[in-house]
Amino acid sequence: MFNLLKLSAITSLTLGGAIFGFFYAWICSTMWGLDATDPRIAIAAMQAMNASVRNAIFAPAFFGTAPIMIITGIIAFSCHKKAAAIMFIAAGIIYFIGGNVLTFSINVQMNEALALVKIPQAIDEAHTIWQAYSQKWQFWNQIRTIASGISLLLIGLAIMQIGQKSEA
Repeated sequence: MFNLLKLSAITSLTLGGAIFGFFYAWICSTMWGLDATDPRIAIAAMQAMNASVRNAIFAPAFFGTAPIMIITGIIAFSCHKKAAAIMFIAAGIIYFIGGNVLTFSINVQMNEALALVKIPQAIDEAHTIWQAYSQKWQFWNQIRTIASGISLLLIGLAIMQIGQKSEA
């Protein structure tokens, strides 16, 4: 069972790191780059990225992170690693709420609305549309990034706890 715990913990770390990195990259490069370009191009690029992100490469990190963290917590409990178990489960819950729920309730809704936008020829009109979208989208993406970063930190701490002597 301990080997299953180690495998599950590494999988939690890998998926947690992947999704944190995904959200983080949007903060420090993608959105800044789109904000710096012609807003008509930014709208078109965001529409294309939102259409392409639903794929088999992205899905495991986005959808699998919370379940694997919680499963790892359950396995940790069965291995008498209570502190690690609590951290894994907390990480899964934090990511689920701050990653999955927030994404579906806010970011996806915004993305679907942007997908319906016909890109205007007038740059001023495009700028108004893009600014309204980008500022709100980035705020909520920062929340997703913080939540996934906290989850990743908890996974790292939980893995450190696994190496400690068993809790009785």
